[in-house]
Amino acid sequence: MKKYLLLLCVAFLGISTQACPVCEKAQPRALRGLVHGAGPDSRWDYLIVLVAVVITVLTLFYSVKWLIRPGESAATHIKHFILNNDQYER
Repeated sequence: MKKYLLLLCVAFLGISTQACPVCEKAQPRALRGLVHGAGPDSRWDYLIVLVAVVITVLTLFYSVKWLIRPGESAATHIKHFILNNDQYER
């Protein structure tokens, strides 16, 4: 039963990610077959999307970087106060 459900989900995802023939004709060559709807109106649309992608990638990079190596090494940092405070241990 699980195999059939997984197969149905994969088949549905494959169909839903392809653009319909009408939308394919409205898209520029680079996006043809990937997205539905009208294509970008001007080159500014590409610039806006590119800036959003760069901001998103940088945010993801620094989030992961600072999650793995936070870099707070000062003894007066609040992290050390909370971790070394014996008042809350019971």
